[in-house]
Amino acid sequence: MSYKTILVTDSHPIRTITLNRPERRNAMTREMQTELISAFEESAATPCCALILTGAGDAFCSGLDLSELQTMRDKTPAEHRADAERLARLFVSLYELPVPTIAAVNGPAIAGGTGLATLCDFTMATPAAKFGFTEVRIGFVPALVSAFLSLQIGDKRCRDLLLTGRLFGSEEAQQLGLVNEIVEREELAPRAHAMAKSLLAGSPQSISATKRLLAAQNRIWLDAAIVAALEANAESRETSDFREGISAFLEKRKPVWKSKC
Repeated sequence: MSYKTILVTDSHPIRTITLNRPERRNAMTREMQTELISAFEESAATPCCALILTGAGDAFCSGLDLSELQTMRDKTPAEHRADAERLARLFVSLYELPVPTIAAVNGPAIAGGTGLATLCDFTMATPAAKFGFTEVRIGFVPALVSAFLSLQIGDKRCRDLLLTGRLFGSEEAQQLGLVNEIVEREELAPRAHAMAKSLLAGSPQSISATKRLLAAQNRIWLDAAIVAALEANAESRETSDFREGISAFLEKRKPVWKSKC
């Protein structure tokens, strides 16, 4: 299958998916999200035994593209809902992929980019990589990522990252359990491939069954959390703070929140 915003390369039985918008720091668009969903679903149906996810250039994924933000103030509730449902499908398809996944984080992974990087089974990052769930700083609700993040690091740490919207580095990400290894930039790709090869020693059927089991153990809670997240996302996009956050970001100024503490 041909893609415009990602590259899919195979070194059988290892597949690499590269976010390929380096001129935009691999910022996500609707097209990229749709292509990633297709690529993940295709990978689940092909003889692929491990998948590496990385970014082209100096960034892994800088979050939502500016072109997407510019259209958000004029969208209908139904369009906002469709956007949220697409992002949910993207995260779930990566989380439940039946083959082991490795994120090779070569640079900043922000907002949805942090979600992509940390939803992989293994996450490797360079010392200079940055992470952050920055949504609250521009009037968004980090709804969908919150469902997965609570499972990964627990409620208290999740609140710290989501309520502050602060950036954090690779070392803290490793301490939180979101990053498995910190690897120098020039060694990142070789190390990711070495890990993928080491996973080939296990039974593909057993690994796939284990991933399905882990997903099933969390599915009841996660399904309910995603439903709640979709509702929270829809409600937040009707608020004055959402509109002000987008305007301030586009105008490169500090937001002036209309809501009261």
